[in-house]
Amino acid sequence: MGKNRIRWLVLFGTISMIGIAVTQIFWVNRALNMEEKELDQTLHVSLLKVAQNMAKFNENQLPSNNPVSQLSSNYYVVAINDKIDANILEHYLSSEFERQGMDLEYEYGIYDCYTDKMVYGNYVGKRESNFVQAELPTWEDNIYYFGVRFPQLRQHIYGQLDFWIFTTVILVVVLLFFGYALFVILKQKRLSEVQKDFVNTMTHEFKTPLSTIAISANVLSEASELTENERLQKYVNIIVQENNQLKKQVDKLLQMTDLEKDKIQLKLEQIDLHEFISSIVAHLELRVNEAQGKLTLDLKAEPSFIMADKVHLTNILYNLLDNALKYTQGPPHIIVSTKLENGMIQLSVSDNGLGIDEIQQKKIFDKFYRVPTGNVHDVKGFGLGLSYIAKLTSAHNWKLKLKSALGQGSTFTILIKS
Repeated sequence: MGKNRIRWLVLFGTISMIGIAVTQIFWVNRALNMEEKELDQTLHVSLLKVAQNMAKFNENQLPSNNPVSQLSSNYYVVAINDKIDANILEHYLSSEFERQGMDLEYEYGIYDCYTDKMVYGNYVGKRESNFVQAELPTWEDNIYYFGVRFPQLRQHIYGQLDFWIFTTVILVVVLLFFGYALFVILKQKRLSEVQKDFVNTMTHEFKTPLSTIAISANVLSEASELTENERLQKYVNIIVQENNQLKKQVDKLLQMTDLEKDKIQLKLEQIDLHEFISSIVAHLELRVNEAQGKLTLDLKAEPSFIMADKVHLTNILYNLLDNALKYTQGPPHIIVSTKLENGMIQLSVSDNGLGIDEIQQKKIFDKFYRVPTGNVHDVKGFGLGLSYIAKLTSAHNWKLKLKSALGQGSTFTILIKS
């Protein structure tokens, strides 16, 4: 994933999460305000009804103005132009709250209008509590008034918002997971960049000494002292071969780095696939013969002309054939075949090697991944070949398929537009 893609992903993800959080806060706050307003209206109606019942009981008239006043969010006072019987008041309060379906704990106090002193108070609820007298203003022209406080009013409101609280908790969990996922993505991105920089620097640093070794080995191979000494000549040949092998691995690393940076530029040209395959196979015949193996060509696709990048197609074929040789314990039998089907050329490389387990087949095209070979430890490589093949076939808009079973060899097939 490119840097720009990750940046856009982080940006859009962050904006989305912030938008969701702001929306949730807005709706929770709106639901809280509506619940408070509704409960406030219900309490006003209930207390007004209690005042009317008390006036009716005392056969008296209420003040012309609204007798119910709210002094704080959970404290109300009710003015009555008459005496108050505590038992009757408590009965009307409990009956009215029950009628409204409000299971609220409350405490009330009866005050003398002339002295503003509480003459009686009580707590009505599921637990006992000491009544706390509040400071009240002077109510003129009244004999008594009473105040009602609801100590659990805020908890009651929150209890009515259980759905919103639940969704908020879920949202918080989602935001935490998103933040953690974002942290992991950015961390992996940094690690990936460090790895790429390291590989790029390492491979470039290797190229100079490898070139020097190659030049030195060529000079030594032509020296008259070595040409007459078979043992030394053998060692020089080993140096040349191993140097070439290491150079190929370094080139693969550089190619993979370029591919990941989207620097790949294909130079497409028309190629006779059959002629091309024959030239590649000719360079590997010596290795096949040394392994006492057999390499068979079964080229049936007609016409066999394709548009491809010659350099990368060479690397693709060489990697497939090289793997077929490396992952065969006995004498290798490799078949390179082509056929035309549904307007596409199918290029296949089959072997009688170790085969690949179905579980491993999902991972073999990952960079640096190598299939475990048990006790076989002489298979060289960095696990880049198949990853390179997968990226290059995709860059050509070709399709890559694998058919394999453990112990029954493998067949890699490339579907090429003819």
